[in-house]
Amino acid sequence: MSLNKSYIISVLLLVSSPMVSAESLRDPTLPGKGFAVVGHASQAQAQAMVLNSIVSSGNTAYAVINNKILSVGDSIEGQSIVKITPTDVSLSDGRKLTLFQAITER
Repeated sequence: MSLNKSYIISVLLLVSSPMVSAESLRDPTLPGKGFAVVGHASQAQAQAMVLNSIVSSGNTAYAVINNKILSVGDSIEGQSIVKITPTDVSLSDGRKLTLFQAITER
């Protein structure tokens, strides 16, 4: 079985052509151009609070905020907890932290 001369040349050209190396590909997890790392967190970032969950046991309700278990009257980041309901937490500065809808639906 003889191979076609043009077939052999095509295969040699494909094998010898430069391949894209992993070094030339950009890591998609890296920040884009113009991203700057700031040494200090802004005031809004420093005071950002995340309501992780709410648990109630009888007449007592507990809120997990920034992975800390708290109840009414406790304080976190300079704010005290005024009220805890099954879906949200009210803070002394007027903010209301609310659970995501997917967490409250059962």
